[in-house]
Amino acid sequence: MSQQNEVKASQPAGTPDAAAPKKKSNGFVIALILLVVVGGSFGTMKYIHGLHHEETDDAQIEANISPVIPRIAGYVTDVRVKDNQKVKKGDTLVMLDNRNEVIMVEQAQAALIAAQSNLNVAEATTAASKTNIATYQANVSTVDAQIEAAKITLTRATQDYDRYVNLIKDHTITQQQFEQAEAAKQSAEKQLAVLQNQKNAANRQTSAASSQTNATGQQISVANATIQQRKADLENAQLNLSYTVVIAPEDGLVSKVNVQVGQYLQAGQSLFSIVLDTNPWVIANFKETQLAKMRPGQKVTVHVDAYPGQDFEARLTSFSPATGARFALLPPDNASGNFVKVVQRLPVKIEFTGNEPQIKDLRPGMNVDVDVHID
Repeated sequence: MSQQNEVKASQPAGTPDAAAPKKKSNGFVIALILLVVVGGSFGTMKYIHGLHHEETDDAQIEANISPVIPRIAGYVTDVRVKDNQKVKKGDTLVMLDNRNEVIMVEQAQAALIAAQSNLNVAEATTAASKTNIATYQANVSTVDAQIEAAKITLTRATQDYDRYVNLIKDHTITQQQFEQAEAAKQSAEKQLAVLQNQKNAANRQTSAASSQTNATGQQISVANATIQQRKADLENAQLNLSYTVVIAPEDGLVSKVNVQVGQYLQAGQSLFSIVLDTNPWVIANFKETQLAKMRPGQKVTVHVDAYPGQDFEARLTSFSPATGARFALLPPDNASGNFVKVVQRLPVKIEFTGNEPQIKDLRPGMNVDVDVHID
């Protein structure tokens, strides 16, 4: 037995028992080579990809969101929508107590009727004044004609009287004839005086009627202005009455409804929001060091976390006029002399161009990854 052990110990290293460690070392080298090749290939692909693409995961879905705001104050009498409900433009969302607005409309209508009545009275008074003016002017014309006739009569009576004065001296006529001529002259003078007084009275009446017509004309202007004011008051009251029904401004989905029946709402108070049924878009915040080769119109591939493996076609449409930090309440002072220089990000708007059916299911705030093809 000892001889056999000595024979095994004296066997050369090339035997099968000595080759096992060598095989293990060869497998390790091959695995290392494969790892280097795979890593180098992956790094090369990433490098080549980075030359033609800019990527970021700091991006979210955005959409138009319209707030629902009452235009007048009032108590809620009915809420017609629920959380996450789909609504159409013009659908009733919330109703307010409208009793006060109904009374205001009735008061405005009554005031408008009263103003129209005042206008009718002023117009009737003006028409009557114009009729009186025409009558008085006709009276003046008649009196003028009578005055002319009276002047002729007085002239003839005066001439007869003058002749009779000379004839009475010569006793050519009787005293009775002279007295008759004198009486005729006096009668003609008195008749002329009466007619002149009548003319003066008619002129005064005409002037008074003209003044009244001017006054009523001004009343008509005031009445017309009052009517316009009352119409405006009525339209305003009707508008406020319509505001007691809060309607949907556009088609969309209702957010959480924070309104209860009996709640008092202030004008301008935000009740809830409606996410409009318009096409969503993406706002991606790229580092300022990534923007050198990015241009509007470049193709973009969007990956939404909610739909893994789905590529959404899009394009870059515009850049924000300032970085996101600049719109903050307290924007940072990122001067080059600071101890740490923070790389800023610029919001970039990206719009979908494909017809993927999932686009209509995207919701504002969803996280996405964007890949901009800069070539």
